[in-house]
Amino acid sequence: MVWVLLTLFLICVLGFTVLLFITPSVGNAPALARAFDRVHHVAYPGPPVPARFAEALIETEDHRFYYEPGIDPFGVARFLLGKITGNPDQGGATLYQQLAKMLYSPGKTGLLVQAEQATMGIKLDFAFPKATILQMYADVTYFGHGYYGLAAASCGYFGVTPARLDWTESAMLAGLVQAPSADDPITHYQNARARESLVLGRLVATGKLTQQQANQVFREPLHLVGGPPNACAG
Repeated sequence: MVWVLLTLFLICVLGFTVLLFITPSVGNAPALARAFDRVHHVAYPGPPVPARFAEALIETEDHRFYYEPGIDPFGVARFLLGKITGNPDQGGATLYQQLAKMLYSPGKTGLLVQAEQATMGIKLDFAFPKATILQMYADVTYFGHGYYGLAAASCGYFGVTPARLDWTESAMLAGLVQAPSADDPITHYQNARARESLVLGRLVATGKLTQQQANQVFREPLHLVGGPPNACAG
């Protein structure tokens, strides 16, 4: 088993090296994000990503975000192990890979596409500061209910700008990125609440909140608006 894993690892390293040379530059990522938002009638760049949402997103989607090289080596190892054992993919995509998918290969699937997204994720990490990656991610992510970008989702769902998001709102929005339509809190409220609970659990597990704080946050009422995405001032 160890030799099989080592062989697969070396093959992956070789494959990534080749892909690093043949995949395009990511220098146009901001331009692609701007074009994406223009299509969806969203201002680019959007407002700064608030700390609560950033923490909720990172701890749920990619808790090694601040020190990984665009991919998660542990996630890659789990992915390879899953391939060997026949279990479902448990690798998980980093925020860099998710951003690469949204900008460079939306709607595409397959092993080669995943490898390309991982390679582009590495390039994104080398090309841009972490804050810029988070900003682009927040600006182009779909949050369900027709809301593209954090500013539109914050205003549309809750009637507030991102800077005014509280913990319960931040946790709910962070929970939407994996299945924005299925977890849309306007049409699938219980699903959204379940995802919010999962996000709060991650914040507890990583020490961002205590269990008591998370319980209090989850009990706070959600004032869902379901309004237009651009009605919030400032």
